[in-house]
Amino acid sequence: MRTSRSTRCTLWTVSLFAGALATPLAGQDPAVDAAVDRVIDQITGMRHQIHRFPELGNREFETAAMVAEHLRELGFDEVIEGVAHTGVIGILKGGLAGDVVAVRADMDALPVTEDTGYSFASTVRTEYGGQEVGVMHACGHDVHTAVQLGVASVLASMRDQIPGTIKFIFQPAEEGPPPGEEGGADMMVREGALEGIVPSAIFGLHTFSGLDVGTLGYTPGPALAAVDHFKIRIIGKQAHGAQPHTSIDPVVMASQAVTAFQTIRSRNLSPLEPSVVTVGVMRGGERFNIIPMEMWLEGTVRTYNPDVRDAVERRMDEILDGITRAGGGSYVLDYDRGTPATINDLGLTAQMAPTLAKIVGEGNVLVIDPTMGGEDFAYFANEVPGFFYRLGSVNPELGSGGHHTPDFRADDASISIGMRAMSNLLLDYLKSRRPSTD
Repeated sequence: MRTSRSTRCTLWTVSLFAGALATPLAGQDPAVDAAVDRVIDQITGMRHQIHRFPELGNREFETAAMVAEHLRELGFDEVIEGVAHTGVIGILKGGLAGDVVAVRADMDALPVTEDTGYSFASTVRTEYGGQEVGVMHACGHDVHTAVQLGVASVLASMRDQIPGTIKFIFQPAEEGPPPGEEGGADMMVREGALEGIVPSAIFGLHTFSGLDVGTLGYTPGPALAAVDHFKIRIIGKQAHGAQPHTSIDPVVMASQAVTAFQTIRSRNLSPLEPSVVTVGVMRGGERFNIIPMEMWLEGTVRTYNPDVRDAVERRMDEILDGITRAGGGSYVLDYDRGTPATINDLGLTAQMAPTLAKIVGEGNVLVIDPTMGGEDFAYFANEVPGFFYRLGSVNPELGSGGHHTPDFRADDASISIGMRAMSNLLLDYLKSRRPSTD
């Protein structure tokens, strides 16, 4: 997940231990609990294997092979490989007639060198962006994959009781495909991941470094932002640093543009509309006494409202045009609209939130603030109603760094809770869709 750590401060005061959940709460499906207990050691071992040998987006070859083999061993009705390069789709048909629901987990890791102290820590290195990098599951996707493999094991063992069909989607490249490639949820949707056996809803979860093990969180409606990526060339005229009057200075124009971009949020948009405009790269010049010909700017825009998204792009273009005209230069703006906003369907969220409460207790289910991070689960949720929630993953005794950092730690104890929560969500949803026999 492309993420920020924007949560209510009260979330940090929660301190729960997985041991407190050892006794099933009233309302949990005892068959699910028994099945989780039978397979949790195996699934935890699979998580360790995935974590120890992480793979970057569109390169999840061994992870995908493990997933496909596991689904076949469970007797899935259909296992489809190679969707969007390395994606896997499994079809599990229940023994009772009913609707279709989908569940998604992402499999890719990040170019981060691990520093967790785990006995199963990654030592993998590879090439990314032209340089050698470490590879790490620094965002919890290893837990997501393991939880979904565990859910597959649980529900395959009780398939005679399932009123309908479950489509398991194991997705590559959630963090984005390598430069110059396509991938991720967008590509899976375009290649028909939701076609054929068409689900009426889709569920997904994500570990969260702001929640301790034993808690779950969700956001009704807008949950994660749209993620756009801009690249800008500001073009001037090179000159000696001691003769600035003979130049068209792109450094000055770029500096003015960075400052002016901040007025988009503060003066062009409603203060009630969330948005972010960030310039993350500003590069140019080769020597201290030379005014360069060009400057390079690169950054991101985060929004929820499509009209705000349009307004930000339009104003960036207008600002660049005005500043470079005034300075005598020119510009090129490449504005790439990436992942759309993830919007939890309000009706589905209201329907399924009680299931989360019966897994961990009502007091341990938190309604959390939206984040300006992005999630390409949005591509699935734009096609069918979606519910995306957070899995508390921090052992309070060990702590955790933020997502995408070397010391991000998602505790093993979160796996069984994730399995129970997702298994019950899928079953409860399918049961609610059964036609009345009255």
